[in-house]
Parts: sequence; C-alpha cells; structure tokens
Amino acid sequence: MSAKLNHASDDLDQNHEINVTPFIDVILVLLIIFMVAAPLATVDIAVDLPASTSQPQPRPDKPLYLTVKTDLSLALGDNMVARETLGFTLDQAASGNKETRIFLRADKAVPYGELMEVMNLLRGTGYLKIALVGLEKPSAP
Repeated sequence: MSAKLNHASDDLDQNHEINVTPFIDVILVLLIIFMVAAPLATVDIAVDLPASTSQPQPRPDKPLYLTVKTDLSLALGDNMVARETLGFTLDQAASGNKETRIFLRADKAVPYGELMEVMNLLRGTGYLKIALVGLEKPSAP
C-alpha cells in the first residue's frame, strides 16, 4: 500500500514581479558609454567666429579643422602646429589624401591678410579644398 506524504501542489507558483537587474545593467553600460563619448565630441579651442547667413552644409564624419587664433598661431584639431610643419602634419592627419577638405576657421580679430597667408600655405602644401567656417546667423524674414 502506498501513501503520499507531501500534500502540497505539484505546480510551481508563478512569480509576477519584473526582474529589473538586467535593465539596470544595460542603463549603467549606456551611461558609461555616453560619459566617455561626450568629451570626445567637443572642441576645446575657444574661437570667436563671425556669423554667416548661408545654408548649413552636411558635415563629414571626421572633419579636419585648422584654426587661426587671435595670436596668429595655428591649431589642427586641438593640437598646436608650427607653420613650418603644417604640410607634414596635414599629410599625417589626412593620410596623405590631398583631396581632403580642410575646414579653416579664424577668430574675428585675425586680419584678412593673415587668413590669406594661411590659405596660401594650404595651397602650397597641395590642399586645395578649403571650407571657411562661421557661425550660423538667423536670417531675417
């Protein structure tokens, strides 16, 4: 003769609570990614750019910014560059591709003649695609 000693139900109880641990893990990973990527997306050189009313053009993935500061020094991206080594530094940054567009930006206080000298330096090193950078000015209705 047999007897059943456990009179409890053989079915498992259902758990109706949401497990939030994986959700929190994903949110923390995204937070870390954005904390690392945000400082890399900004430029640290302060330049007072003139404004323009032209239509904004699409920006390339990795633009090369050449900056003429108020003291007439040059910076490629965030790094200071001597005028004598500009061609070599541009060749390294553009991987030797002379068809790369160089985005030239200058402070308002930089004289026009100095800006033309920098453009002549670029032309002399073989970089003919130069785009001037300015601030967007709201157009009048």
